[in-house]
Amino acid sequence: MKARMLFNPRCGTARKTKAILEEEGYEVEVIEYLKDTPSRAELKRMYERAGMTPAEGLRMKQPEVKELGLGPDSPADKVLDAMVAQPIIIERPLVETDKGVVLARPQDKVREIL
Repeated sequence: MKARMLFNPRCGTARKTKAILEEEGYEVEVIEYLKDTPSRAELKRMYERAGMTPAEGLRMKQPEVKELGLGPDSPADKVLDAMVAQPIIIERPLVETDKGVVLARPQDKVREIL
C-alpha cells in the first residue's frame, strides 16, 4: 500500500499523520512541498479528488494569505496560482492513497482513506 503526502517536517500534525500511515503498513512518499512545490495541475487534481476547493486548503494562519487578499471565498484559479508562488500557504498534511485524498487535520482524519 502506498500513500503520498504534502509534508513539512516541522509540523507535528504532519509527523503524526506519517506515523499513522506507517503503522498501518503504508509506504509513504513524502513531498516536502516547501522545497518541491507541486504543480498547479497537481494541486487542482488533489483538491478535486478530496472534494474540497483550493480555498479550503489555505493555511489561514499564514500572514501571506491575508497579504495576498485570499480567503474562504477566493476563486480557485487565484488560490492555486498563489499556492504555487508561495507554498507556505498550503495547509498540510494533504494525503493521498488509492482510496482518496484528505486534509489530515486532525491527523486521525487520515484514517478515512486507509
